[in-house]
Amino acid sequence: QVQLVESGGGLVQAGGSLRLSCAASERTLSTYVMGWFRQAPGKEREFVAAISSWNVGRTYYADSVKGRFTISRDNAEKTVYLQMNSLKPEDTAVYYCAVRTGMVVVTTAGMYGYWGQGTQVTVSS
Repeated sequence: QVQLVESGGGLVQAGGSLRLSCAASERTLSTYVMGWFRQAPGKEREFVAAISSWNVGRTYYADSVKGRFTISRDNAEKTVYLQMNSLKPEDTAVYYCAVRTGMVVVTTAGMYGYWGQGTQVTVSS
């Protein structure tokens, strides 16, 4: 059973930055796909970014965050990060970390088996 704990959310002005962290309970996480999703009030959970296993380290981003967000992983620390720059009010949402116990990166939330509790990000205009 993989446990994930997100942190780093908060309130920031438009144009600002935040760094989200997701600490995992399993060291074998290095072989899994790690992803970030977000859910705004009244909307469905949407894909934000994902990173493949450590030996590949390929990254994937939603078009809406490409060029502003960066996903990375520290396998030794069992942590995945989401660096968010140039934040916009439309980035306001609860951000979730997720793990897919497979090698293929997908953007569908239902294909990820483990989820954190979420951390709130609010961007004011």
